[in-house]
Amino acid sequence: MSTDAHTDGNPNEAMWRELLLHGHRGRWSFLPADPRCMVCHQPFYGLGGRLLRAMTGYGPSRMSPNICNHCEDMMPTGGAEVDTGVLFADIRGSTALAAQMGTAAYAELIGRFYRASAHVMVEQEQGWIDKFVGDELMALYIPAMGADYRMRVVNSGAALLRAAGYTPGEEPWLPLAIGVHAGPAFVGKIGAAGSTAVTALGDTVNATARIQAQAEAGELLISEDLYASVESSYPGLERRTLTLRGREGTVDVRVLRPAEVPTGATKP
Repeated sequence: MSTDAHTDGNPNEAMWRELLLHGHRGRWSFLPADPRCMVCHQPFYGLGGRLLRAMTGYGPSRMSPNICNHCEDMMPTGGAEVDTGVLFADIRGSTALAAQMGTAAYAELIGRFYRASAHVMVEQEQGWIDKFVGDELMALYIPAMGADYRMRVVNSGAALLRAAGYTPGEEPWLPLAIGVHAGPAFVGKIGAAGSTAVTALGDTVNATARIQAQAEAGELLISEDLYASVESSYPGLERRTLTLRGREGTVDVRVLRPAEVPTGATKP
């Protein structure tokens, strides 16, 4: 396919590339208070957020609490391929857990998982929650978040496990397993009019999901490609070699278990 044909099929590619690499500053981004929309950097809460909400109805989108409703509505369909950090987190043995606990108790557990994840992603690590699907979370990290976006995906995984009780001396309340990876992915707004979603697609996303599938509860598996970017902050992690479904050869990952590391030592 020629470059012109590719551009014709994705006329908003240049806009999306600028957005994903650099973001943009909204008119009211100077107002105080965090957290903020990861696209326009305008505040959700505090005095600035309250003023914006009163004047414009501005606030977190229903699909992702990291993006404002205005940006989500205004972004056109299309996207661009950029280096992207991807995180998948999954509750291990959820089917048996639901049967053992009963419907109401299991629903409360899932709600607690969602609340803990939103706290980590929105208030602590400023990651982009792509979606919650039942017992699973997907999150994205793009260059517009800052030069440390690759570090953030690893920090977020460790923070999620700590939030689930995987710290020295604690008893975990959730059998959570996480995989993280980074590489080129197509990120954008995909779908038809009236039914669109902002998400990421491609081999990097698929590989992350398959890495996560081989993590044990309490483990964060970090692809070797991503680990090369953060090794100085997480030195000496155990190496493990995986065979991923649908891929030839093997893939090396590093294993981080926050329950074996004193609180705070895993985050620079």
